[in-house]
Amino acid sequence: MPPPADIVKVAIEWPGAYPKLMEIDQKKPLSAIIKEVCDGWSLANHEYFALQHADSSNFYITEKNRNEIKNGTILRLTTSPAQNAQQLHERIQSSSMDAKLEALKDLASLSRDVTFAQEFINLDGISLLTQMVESGTERYQKLQKIMKPCFGDMLSFTLTAFVELMDHGIVSWDTFSVAFIKKIASFVNKSAIDISILQRSLAILESMVLNSHDLYQKVAQEITIGQLIPHLQGSDQEIQTYTIAVINALFLKAPDERRQEMANILAQKQLRSIILTHVIRAQRAINNEMAHQLYVLQVLTFNLLEDRMMTKMDPQDQAQRDIIFELRRIAFDAESEPNNSSGSMEKRKSMYTRDYKKLGFINHVNPAMDFTQTPPGMLALDNMLYFAKHHQDAYIRIVLENSSREDKHECPFGRSSIELTKMLCEILKVGELPSETCNDFHPMFFTHDRSFEEFFCICIQLLNKTWKEMRATSEDFNKVMQVVKEQVMRALTTKPSSLDQFKSKLQNLSYTEILKIRQSERMNQEDFQSRPILELKEKIQPEILELIKQQRLNRLVEGTCFRKLNARRRQDKFWYCRLSPNHKVLHYGDLEESPQGEVPHDSLQDKLPVADIKAVVTGKDCPHMKEKGALKQNKEVLELAFSILYDSNCQLNFIAPDKHEYCIWTDGLNALLGKDMMSELTRNDLDTLLSMEIKLRLLDLENIQIPDAPPPIPKEPSNYDFVYDCN
Repeated sequence: MPPPADIVKVAIEWPGAYPKLMEIDQKKPLSAIIKEVCDGWSLANHEYFALQHADSSNFYITEKNRNEIKNGTILRLTTSPAQNAQQLHERIQSSSMDAKLEALKDLASLSRDVTFAQEFINLDGISLLTQMVESGTERYQKLQKIMKPCFGDMLSFTLTAFVELMDHGIVSWDTFSVAFIKKIASFVNKSAIDISILQRSLAILESMVLNSHDLYQKVAQEITIGQLIPHLQGSDQEIQTYTIAVINALFLKAPDERRQEMANILAQKQLRSIILTHVIRAQRAINNEMAHQLYVLQVLTFNLLEDRMMTKMDPQDQAQRDIIFELRRIAFDAESEPNNSSGSMEKRKSMYTRDYKKLGFINHVNPAMDFTQTPPGMLALDNMLYFAKHHQDAYIRIVLENSSREDKHECPFGRSSIELTKMLCEILKVGELPSETCNDFHPMFFTHDRSFEEFFCICIQLLNKTWKEMRATSEDFNKVMQVVKEQVMRALTTKPSSLDQFKSKLQNLSYTEILKIRQSERMNQEDFQSRPILELKEKIQPEILELIKQQRLNRLVEGTCFRKLNARRRQDKFWYCRLSPNHKVLHYGDLEESPQGEVPHDSLQDKLPVADIKAVVTGKDCPHMKEKGALKQNKEVLELAFSILYDSNCQLNFIAPDKHEYCIWTDGLNALLGKDMMSELTRNDLDTLLSMEIKLRLLDLENIQIPDAPPPIPKEPSNYDFVYDCN
């Protein structure tokens, strides 16, 4: 007979004694269980004790999290969080440097536990730490020469404890003084400072900027870009990552009117060039967090274009009209302009109208009207002027080449530039906030100070080339734009390292090549619509679905590493989940870091019987997506979230590493529950495998027409003498 569900068998340790094996009744109050344990070892004052996990987390057991205790868990009897917090609060104020150092080390470790953190914060522990940071340097200035390592370690542990305590979101960031901010900023501004102190100081500054508008202004006064940039020129990738994170935070929180000014400072300090040399082209792999910060910087840089993208042209603004005149002048400079003849005004207007038509504007009389649509607004005109000035030969060649063609075959430069600018803004998502999880940065955009304009120049030449290859007419304009978008997207997915490499990728993606790719994809996804084929599909489909189901379950048996999302992405925590080979139990447990190989079975302590699963929910229905203070619920995080609901109000919450793993797990869990697999991945796999199976079965019918209707059933034979009588 199985044990009751509320009884959990655990081992409990106590220093200097043999571990106890005991059964915990989850219906009993936790205080009663602790008293029982204390009585077993003849310990008085049980209210001063608590239970905690004996693993590396050392997290306290509370009434809130006690349901997470599983059979076989090892617990430790220890001092209660309140007692521990009180003792540490006193120990870190000790006059003995060694005792103080040891206390701060313990505090840095224990502060990860929210139960302890709450107790320590209740003792005004945050204020104590900030006072120690503010006064620490001066107090021990005389001892620095002989005790520098000790002082560095003390400060490092103090800042670590501070970061961990603040991460729980219990205390508001708005409460800190200017003196504290100045002190943290001074650690960042020092050229020779311990790496650990610098790292935590940068993390604190980033959190201050992101979490408080008032603190953003104070930090911005204390830290300059010039003081941050030297940290990018070192070899420590973690310090580089924190540094770019601070720059991104300052960029993100800056008022709109300050962002362009900040971008100009970044350009003066050659930030892009330094990142390209010391980060992107450094002789080491770029980790996920660095890739994320580079992606954020890329997005924020392109978002500076949003203002011009959403600005309509004012047809009455002479400065803006002069840009159009300049485009005309550069293209047709060789032509003489009548200046003094009596009918010059009329002739000039007529000539301008003719030239604007050659330039490919929709409105030949007043081309300013072409730039009143937002997006792309004035950004399109900026791109055209940049192309005309910096790639003058290519600009003149495109304009003159098209103006010499027949009217219906000319590629309109003006209209093309406007639509292309709009399309490139959509591809690069100009104006959208950066995602919390994306790390899709493009190295080529860090190789030029005017990367968007150069990107446009390459693409407008591609558009003209594709137009000629397609022998397009004005009616084909939208078709050409679709092909160009496909060419650009396919080239970008290869992650070219430079703009020249991007250009060469496009050379290999001519219209002919795109047609071949499309034809190949169409053949792979060919869908025969005749009735016999549809009947064959219907017959085969259950076998294919069973095959997909087995693949999903096999992947669940292999398991997946999931990331625990928290406020500071760099300090990722991981956990692993896998299905048992007999498909009856889910095994899961925390990991210190992302595994490189197979995770041993014995390292996954927690279990969840599949029979206990009540439902699988996704997206906004997940409990961890509804929690107050949960991560910013941007679209991408919501699309990767799913939860397993079991027992009474218990759940196992997941955020998949990517869309593929999300589909694998949701399909696998639904298959375990006997439900349909509804993911996009299943639909694609089903289409691919069905198509492949049908092609294999029809190999012998090559070049034979498949009729729409089945052949007629022949007449019955006159006798059945040929039938073997089994009787």
